[in-house]
Amino acid sequence: MTAIRPAEFQQPGASVLARIPQHDATALTKGGNQALIILDEQIYQLRITRAGKLILTK
Repeated sequence: MTAIRPAEFQQPGASVLARIPQHDATALTKGGNQALIILDEQIYQLRITRAGKLILTK
């Protein structure tokens, strides 16, 4: 899967992608490297690696 950079949302034909909610991972982690995400009473951990990749685990 390829990450989509915000500038690509401005290109013609990207209107479908522009309607998808966007969240900055560094904002979710409040500048750190971890955040907890809750879905249907299940807790997931979002981590930003040193290489700048995202890992989501249950």
